[in-house]
Amino acid sequence: MQCVKQNDCVTVIYEGLLQSGEVFESSDDTGPLSFQLGSNEVFPAFETAILGMAVGETKTVILQPEEAYGPKKEELIQTVDRSVFGDKEIQAGVVVGMNMEKEGKEYQVPATITEINGQQVTVDFNHPLAGEELTYKITLQSIDQPPAEEQ
Repeated sequence: MQCVKQNDCVTVIYEGLLQSGEVFESSDDTGPLSFQLGSNEVFPAFETAILGMAVGETKTVILQPEEAYGPKKEELIQTVDRSVFGDKEIQAGVVVGMNMEKEGKEYQVPATITEINGQQVTVDFNHPLAGEELTYKITLQSIDQPPAEEQ
């Protein structure tokens, strides 16, 4: 029986769950996930869980925050003036694109509005799943050889 090894191309179906049991992502919505192990397309801990699996096998793996989107960083929660949003309609829980400067370049990054208090708006620049323990139920659908490298 063939088992997954490093550099194999695989296709999996999966379901991602929060500790509450809420599904945050599923291949039922996105379709099967195909990737090559070692290509850094998925979390390293997700890849490690797939190593050694056989086609048709199902496995459950729990990723700690450090193995997924990282811990929630308090310094990424900031309060800004309401005027930053101009005439935009805003409310708590909404993800907005905000301009941030890093090393002299401006980037647009997603931020979640967590609170509106008069003219002060609290925004969280952490990934929405930062600080979360994530459980993935993974079923291996296929194992393929990596594509031949171009000469």
